[in-house]
Amino acid sequence: MDHGLDDLAATARAALVREVEAGGAWASDPRWREAFESVPRHLFVPYYFVGAEDGYERLWCEDPDPRRRERWLRGAYADSPLATRVRDGQLVSSSSQPSLMAKMLAELEVQDGNAVLEIGAGTGYNAALLAHRLGDELVTTIDLDPEITESARRHLAAAGYHPRVVTGDGARGCPEHAPYDRVIVTCAVTSIPRPWLAQCNPGAHILAPIATGVIDLRVRDAGHAEGHFLQTPAYFVPLRGAERPEPRPTADGGLPRRAIQNELFRFLLALTAGALDPHEALALWEREEQPERERYGITVSGEREWAWLDDPEGPYAWPLA
Repeated sequence: MDHGLDDLAATARAALVREVEAGGAWASDPRWREAFESVPRHLFVPYYFVGAEDGYERLWCEDPDPRRRERWLRGAYADSPLATRVRDGQLVSSSSQPSLMAKMLAELEVQDGNAVLEIGAGTGYNAALLAHRLGDELVTTIDLDPEITESARRHLAAAGYHPRVVTGDGARGCPEHAPYDRVIVTCAVTSIPRPWLAQCNPGAHILAPIATGVIDLRVRDAGHAEGHFLQTPAYFVPLRGAERPEPRPTADGGLPRRAIQNELFRFLLALTAGALDPHEALALWEREEQPERERYGITVSGEREWAWLDDPEGPYAWPLA
């Protein structure tokens, strides 16, 4: 970049850090501020796509038009998700919203010396944040797509980070570098693959997007884990891999618009899809006074896995696998 854009990048990054901090994303672990101050996001998104009338418009760092280069750079430091790979009109990879990334990293509750597995390498930006905090040798990131892992590896090297970047099926974990103390998943799943538990130390955390939310599981052993959802909504590109279950269909025909347009009800619909009739879900939602995400949780016990409201053994429970 030319000198002017370099200065703009520093200014834009500082503004992003202030915005994320004002939102309280890392209030529980302020040490993440240093990572976001230090890791240059623009190096991980040399190009990305924005919505346009005919599909997507590509912005990139080497655009000959200086105004479009500046637009690319400012967009790289917006607190927004960025579409980084589109195939046949479908989004297959993205860089997540920085404030959501900060929230998930803070909720991961990492400690010095923790080994972390990231499922879904994306651009490599999240792995760089983890490597900045913990050191390269404690971070492993995996993705099914060799193009994604190769570009993530290049981006990381350009920013001065060298965690392990593995090409493989994230649904199967990464046993060659196990055990892990933390697993953070940056793609949506419909249930928790058992290999993740088997590759964790007892007491490990697994943070994974499910049903437009993020579940925070505590691992007891290779067959048992349990936890609640975070408060924040989350929308991620689905996990691709051999162990990924087929998405369960949802239906909202005949439901009142006030419910369909309510984000928390949409979360309940997605969480109970295929296990609970949408009208039954509506009755539950109203009876329980529109419960917040934190009241929901997931339990994994041997071959069983279920979501629940308030109590794992209570009356409201729905199988996930």
